[in-house]
Amino acid sequence: MPVRSMSIPQGNRPSPTASIVDSPDVRTALSWFARNISWINDQQARLTEIPAPPFQEAQRASAVKTLLASCGLAVQVDKTGNVIGELPGVNEREVVMLAAHLDTVFPSGTDVKVRHESERMSAPGISDNGTGLAALVAIARALHESKITPLRTILFVADVGEEGEGNLRGMRALVETYRTTLKAAIILDGSGTDHVTTKALASRRLEVLITGPGGHSWSDFGMPNPISALVRGSVRFINTRVPVSPRTTFNLGQIDGGTSINSVPHEARLKVDIRSESEDELAKLDSALRECIAAGVRDEMESPRDRSKGKLEWRVELLGSRPGGELAADSQLLAALRAADHFVGNQSRIERSSTDANIPLAAGIEAISIGAGGTGGGAHSLQEWYEPAGREMGLKRAFVTLLGVSGVSEEKSR
Repeated sequence: MPVRSMSIPQGNRPSPTASIVDSPDVRTALSWFARNISWINDQQARLTEIPAPPFQEAQRASAVKTLLASCGLAVQVDKTGNVIGELPGVNEREVVMLAAHLDTVFPSGTDVKVRHESERMSAPGISDNGTGLAALVAIARALHESKITPLRTILFVADVGEEGEGNLRGMRALVETYRTTLKAAIILDGSGTDHVTTKALASRRLEVLITGPGGHSWSDFGMPNPISALVRGSVRFINTRVPVSPRTTFNLGQIDGGTSINSVPHEARLKVDIRSESEDELAKLDSALRECIAAGVRDEMESPRDRSKGKLEWRVELLGSRPGGELAADSQLLAALRAADHFVGNQSRIERSSTDANIPLAAGIEAISIGAGGTGGGAHSLQEWYEPAGREMGLKRAFVTLLGVSGVSEEKSR
């Protein structure tokens, strides 16, 4: 149902059921997207071509900072590396956050040059999260051009540490800073508009390390081998039975070790991602991994070989943990999203996923993660691609959702 522009006393919640889209200023903002799709596409390509490997987001952050500042926002980069652009509202004691993550999964040196084939753009990170970043800037620009003043202060955030071992460090810092004033968080991640993430999938990232004395493959044959122990333990673990419901998964994502083919390695490492809809099942899978690695080390040590040349040590370290959480079905934010879906003629299903929204949801703050429009595919691969058809609808959906929880004042912005 459309929302009407209205003045709301401080302390009252902006209503997603009051009409905003019949406001001339809002109509101006909504029409801005259609007129500037080419510019938005260009910004997406430009930002994608700025490398942003895990823990190396600063160069892309600087580019986003410049774009947000050109939208009339007061912009800062916090000590964690997040870019924060502030649009003051009538009520500065209540804050709504619109965020998109800066980082990609790809290591330094990855070719991120965007290739154009008809309407398709292809490059690592072009959809996840070039789409979200371009939408973040576009929505900020549309608000600036239409001179809309929100009732609640809006933070436009490009955050770090969403992918890989970043452990959501950017969003953790943001929630810690704004916890007392943050009323809602809308995360722009990828392109799809057929779903809305309201349930946070709990996950843990673990690293297994097995060490030994190391030696020569011929003269030290029989010495306990960390790689052999890791293989023994891994084979045990991959045969672990996990429930279909609650859905529980594991992935052996990275393995390292050894110095040469003719050396007994002195260490071996394995990185494992485990996820579950149930915290209890997550804990069980964590325990299973440790038990399997212990058994693998024991089997390697008990193999009928010479054990006089040393022994193996092992440990499992927590690289990161994403908490679970869930948005209430009667929340204001979900109502605003549904109103926006109705306005743009979209239907979306509720999903559970692991995103930046995990952190505010776990803290009891209303949060969702949505796609920003268009179509993408091949996420986290070198063949990742994006097509902008449908982008305008996604931008309007995010924009109306944002105004549904921030509210719109009758006064003009500066």
